[in-house]
Amino acid sequence: MEDEKIIELYFERNESAISETAEKYGNYLYKIAFNILSDNEDSEESVNDTYMSVWNTIPPEKPNVFSAFLSKITRYISLNRYRAKKTEKRGSGEIDAAFEEIEECVPDKSDIYDEIETKELAKMISDYLKNLPETERKIFVCRYYYLDSLSDISKQFGFSQSKIASMLHRTRKKILSHLEKEGVLCER
Repeated sequence: MEDEKIIELYFERNESAISETAEKYGNYLYKIAFNILSDNEDSEESVNDTYMSVWNTIPPEKPNVFSAFLSKITRYISLNRYRAKKTEKRGSGEIDAAFEEIEECVPDKSDIYDEIETKELAKMISDYLKNLPETERKIFVCRYYYLDSLSDISKQFGFSQSKIASMLHRTRKKILSHLEKEGVLCER
């Protein structure tokens, strides 16, 4: 079913909207959740929470890109679940590794005084990424938005894991340099 038709079902408050969403995007959303949580049960709960959130959000929201709308909600819910679990016990997974890698490009929270500055930083990084070659940009998004493992990215793009790691390292350095030039970060 086309996204527009699924969104119409939400506006009509037709419960089949959820089953249509699950049929079309369930595996996609589960992968996002699992990359963050590394747990089947928690991932399934995050996806189910996504469906509930979408039901409560549409209407009045009418997403332009339904898949991006869903992925953003799933990612948010999964990250919150991850943080909650992490406070219970120390865990591991791709999220820790990805956050450690990208940490150097983001200023400390104490350096950001309000949400506006945070959004400006996100926009600067996003604008910078738009100017990267397509493959480099997609690999960066797979790693730091979807939190895919180096192994998964390697399989998807047909490069060795070491090449992927090297590409990500160079991209992070370029972003860091760009942010320093823009005055967002102090030179290190």
